[in-house]
Amino acid sequence: MAHAQRLRVFRALVVAGPEGLTPSILADQLDVARNTLSFHLKELAHAGLVTIEQQGRNLIYRAEYSHMNGLIGYLTEHCCQGGVCEVSPSSAICTTC
Repeated sequence: MAHAQRLRVFRALVVAGPEGLTPSILADQLDVARNTLSFHLKELAHAGLVTIEQQGRNLIYRAEYSHMNGLIGYLTEHCCQGGVCEVSPSSAICTTC
């Protein structure tokens, strides 16, 4: 999630829910070049944060909620010392870390 565009891609997949999205729909929604999107999807898949399913000729990308929840749990425990992470709306960064 070290890149703002990658976070946007992941957020779009979370919002899409269990149905997931194809890369073409994601690219159109986010107004991002398909090769850039492909790079970020590959990185998210490598991190275990998204899954890929082949449906006919299409690839469907979905957020991997169990890994997302694990990451959130880890960050809450280690970054925020078990407390509530307060997020600044302008930066979306934990302010207690």
